[in-house]
Amino acid sequence: MKIKANEFTLEGKTVIILGGSSGLGLATALAAAQDGAKVIIVSGNQNRINEALKSLPENCSGLAVDLSREENIKDFFNSVAPFDHLVYTAGENLTLHTIDETDIETARQFFNLRYWGAFAAVKYGAEKINAGGSINLTGGTASPRPGAGWAVAASICAAMEGFTRAMAVELAPLRVNLVAPGVVKTNLWNSMNEVDRNNLYASVAESLPVKRIGEASDIAQTFLYTMKQQYCTGQVIYVDGGLVLV
Repeated sequence: MKIKANEFTLEGKTVIILGGSSGLGLATALAAAQDGAKVIIVSGNQNRINEALKSLPENCSGLAVDLSREENIKDFFNSVAPFDHLVYTAGENLTLHTIDETDIETARQFFNLRYWGAFAAVKYGAEKINAGGSINLTGGTASPRPGAGWAVAASICAAMEGFTRAMAVELAPLRVNLVAPGVVKTNLWNSMNEVDRNNLYASVAESLPVKRIGEASDIAQTFLYTMKQQYCTGQVIYVDGGLVLV
């Protein structure tokens, strides 16, 4: 079987990353750009976008969009040309509370960006994706491996897994996959003070088979795989250092 020279590269492709100005999204933007893609990063903060663009090639661009509002996402996709791959990594810092301490109205707000934002991005972005392209969503290990205080996070992650599988069937042959990171060093944990954050990293690292915490670049390489792998759809790929095993 002959393999085309550009079959396993993003060279010449356009990748849109919602949540691309920091953390997993920015790491994925950097990796995709290094692989030859033109990247468009989107987030709610123009200053962060401007800072992120300094590390990306000149053919990349960025736009500030409030991804918690459906109409903004619709307007964004109406304004862009057809593209090849969509990556959704947007999410604010989650706070952990046991169910008796959880304010339900506050908890509902976390779904706006992490779940409904992704839902809207797929709804309005799918029709703009070129043949052979893909949708790549973000979940987490809180669904199969929750702890006390993780009810909201586990619920969102489980919802994202179900949504991914449903979209892989409904939008076929467009490929739809989900990357589920474990504990990764990103600004996700900035709501914790430095001592607690470092203690969390050390404790988790010691418990993992790989004996280290994940880096954003680990997750970025997985997104590159799901974009380039043409025979993978409806899958949840855990990148967690073995967290679900221990």
